[in-house]
Amino acid sequence: MDRVSSFDEPLKKLLGGATAKVMAEHLDLHTVGDLLHHYPRRYEERGKLTALADLPLDEHVTVVAQVADARILMFNNGRGKRLEVTLTDGSGRLQLVFFGHGVHKPHKELLPGHQAMFAGKVSVFNRKMQLAHPTYQLLDASDADEATEAVDAFAGRLLPIYPACKQLDSWRIAKAVDAVLPSARDAVDPLPASLREGRGFTPLPEALLKVHRPQTKADIEDAKARLKWDEAFVLQVALARRRYADTQLPAAARRPVADGLLDAFDAKLPFTLTEGQEKVSKEIFDDLATEHPMHRLLQGEVGSGKTMVALRAMLAVVDAGGQAAMLAPTEVLAQQHHRSITEMMGELAEGGMLGGSDHGTKVVLLTGSMGTAARRQALLDLVTGEAGIVIGTHALIEDKVQFHDLGLVVVDEQHRFGVEQRDALRSKGKQPPHLLVMTATPIPRTVAMTVFGDLETSVLDQLPAGRSPIASHVVPAKDKPHFLARAWERVREEVGNGHQAYVVCPRIGDDAEEAEGKKGKAKKKAAEEDPEKRPPLAVLEIADELRKGALAGLTVEVLHGRMHPDEKDDVMRRFAAGDVDVLVATTVIEVGVNVPNATAMVIMDADRFGVSQLHQLRGRVGRGSAAGLCLLVSEAHEASPARARLSAVAATLDGFELSRIDLEQRREGDVLGQAQSGVRSSLRMLTVIDDEEVIAAAREEAVAIVAADPELEHLPELRTVLAALLDKDREEYLDKG
Repeated sequence: MDRVSSFDEPLKKLLGGATAKVMAEHLDLHTVGDLLHHYPRRYEERGKLTALADLPLDEHVTVVAQVADARILMFNNGRGKRLEVTLTDGSGRLQLVFFGHGVHKPHKELLPGHQAMFAGKVSVFNRKMQLAHPTYQLLDASDADEATEAVDAFAGRLLPIYPACKQLDSWRIAKAVDAVLPSARDAVDPLPASLREGRGFTPLPEALLKVHRPQTKADIEDAKARLKWDEAFVLQVALARRRYADTQLPAAARRPVADGLLDAFDAKLPFTLTEGQEKVSKEIFDDLATEHPMHRLLQGEVGSGKTMVALRAMLAVVDAGGQAAMLAPTEVLAQQHHRSITEMMGELAEGGMLGGSDHGTKVVLLTGSMGTAARRQALLDLVTGEAGIVIGTHALIEDKVQFHDLGLVVVDEQHRFGVEQRDALRSKGKQPPHLLVMTATPIPRTVAMTVFGDLETSVLDQLPAGRSPIASHVVPAKDKPHFLARAWERVREEVGNGHQAYVVCPRIGDDAEEAEGKKGKAKKKAAEEDPEKRPPLAVLEIADELRKGALAGLTVEVLHGRMHPDEKDDVMRRFAAGDVDVLVATTVIEVGVNVPNATAMVIMDADRFGVSQLHQLRGRVGRGSAAGLCLLVSEAHEASPARARLSAVAATLDGFELSRIDLEQRREGDVLGQAQSGVRSSLRMLTVIDDEEVIAAAREEAVAIVAADPELEHLPELRTVLAALLDKDREEYLDKG
């Protein structure tokens, strides 16, 4: 069998159809290689064989003993069953106990006179030593050698505990691993020998044996160090090759023109750019001036002025004869960007119109809900090149949309956008357009190096002048209801001072959402019995309560994703104009909504939101000269992790610090997300948050290797492993960035 094919061998050939089917369906394991990379989650230590006379309390032990007696006892008026087994080994006696449904099998097997091996944790009950629900293995006395071998294999060993499923428990997975473990010898080692030796890594076949069947704890550490490095390194090589390939693609260089649109725009700005904005703009302009496509991630705190930086880049591209498209995740946000960009540009956004500037261009909006006539005009403006800037949602990606010369694509809030959509838009240029991806979610360095590893990164970490501080407080509604009453008073005070407020709820709460029939009743009953199980608070219900109660007399409106786009736009316009005092909304306001006069935000059921999301929401207030106030209302218990999370949000305005806390709590699964599954599925040992040093070192090595040998011609093993890891889907995922 050649070296690669044993890893590609289907599991059903070695394990039988039934086991292989369960592994494929429930654990996504299909080949020998998949199973060898299904690493133990932890290891259980079986104690060395211990004499019954010397059992230590509260420790895991393994004993070999003979069953002296076994009997079933009833308790709780005959409703409960308990099996008590007495063991003896000549040095002492020990009691085992099994409860409930767990009594049947041991009652049949642990018969007086039989010898077996038992493992469990020693406890004391009624002043007697006992093991509760121990695992055990019967020893067949007919073959003394075999029995001794079984004892040696079972006792004194680190027992791997595998990620399992209901249909297949850990010890059956361990047996399956035993069947494929000889194939570990055929593992193709992706590391160049010089790198492996230089860093003192265990060879890969040995690492696989050690991770599955360690003799010592040092074996586990050795194996983990090696396997973590492999995951980080292979991924970073893939990303480095993507970045290299991108530098080989052709693109039109787009250089700003003197005395053009950009200069005219800068001349009318009522403020100066921050140092950070200047620095990041320079990085972007340098990229745009090259003849291969820019791929840059621009991350900046809420309100750090990313839109301004992006707009100036778009204007530079229009100056150079190209068009720029800005993609937003929702219609509300696309409309908002369109409104704020046309306001910032003034007559410069009215190119070709009466009163428009000579330098000007047209800025068009394109969304799915536009009327036919407006849509037809927008499409015409794009194909003729009349419109230099287009702002839209997914509607921009449809086949019908044609550009005259697409030079730059700006994607707002990338983590809400599928990679296929971004790719479809990129294919609309005559040559690949430049790409600028923006996010207001601060991304820890390690995540930036993995999830966005094929993009260069720019960070805006200063807030523009004029932004106000935001005070945040947790409101414990359950323990101190008068705090919630005070929160609504504060909202009234803000409105009394001429300002406005947001109230955010996790749910919309209309009938379409309510569970019907039995399910609904069951949920209601469960909620009454346990307040923790009540459904999250809803926009429509809270708005109704506030109008009738705490905020009676104020103008309270709602905004949520199920409203008609015209309705949404109307509410946002009136809120921006100051005609609405309080906006009760879902997280549709999380991204990009900009109303400087809104100074207060009350987040209901705040513990139902993630840390980064709370930080994003909070960034909607304090956008003007008046200070912002954010109140996090929670019924979570004071000592709960949910409350700790809220306290962390209240304690700092540093988004990078919060993103780190968020990642530590959620681990990387959510961060890498479903859309990024190409990477997710290849990370089994590496944790993005804990292994920053490994990732950074692997990136450095990967960059050097790819620079020296882009096609990996001299590293066939690395090429083989890369091809296996990056099957077509994952390759495409990386391709799209």
